[in-house]
Amino acid sequence: MTRFLCTLAIAWLLGAVTAVAQAPPAAAAAKAPAASAPADNLPSPPDDFTYSAGGRRDPFVPLTRKTGQVLDVSAAGRRSGAAGLLVDELTVKGIVLSNGNYVAMVSGPGTSQTFSVRAGSRLFDGTVQSITPRAVVIQQQVSDPLSLQKQREVRKLLRTQEEGK
Repeated sequence: MTRFLCTLAIAWLLGAVTAVAQAPPAAAAAKAPAASAPADNLPSPPDDFTYSAGGRRDPFVPLTRKTGQVLDVSAAGRRSGAAGLLVDELTVKGIVLSNGNYVAMVSGPGTSQTFSVRAGSRLFDGTVQSITPRAVVIQQQVSDPLSLQKQREVRKLLRTQEEGK
């Protein structure tokens, strides 16, 4: 009987502690609006302060500020044909061998139009480096002003691994 009463008392205490822990204290609720006030009295760096990036991003420059040139990817700023396709939206429809060189047939999003590209063909944000029987290798120009890497190699496969199964 004593063991039963001890277990009942512990269960009641745990329930009371859980209820108290979930309820916000009245004093903390009263202080919350005052704590969210903007802090305009932040110290400013000294006039002779310079930041040595050393290949890193300046942590004091807002990420929303544009420091480099960003590509205009709107439909109005694009050329017609394969030269107006972005690398990320390009889809490889087929690869054929023509006069000893591979030619890729590519298309863009939401269009039934297909364009042929060869090694050296220009795209909107890249250049076709080479074409193999299974993939198109593209050197893409990275337009992110905060990126240290200005070019990257992208492989667009003729068939994805899911299609090959």
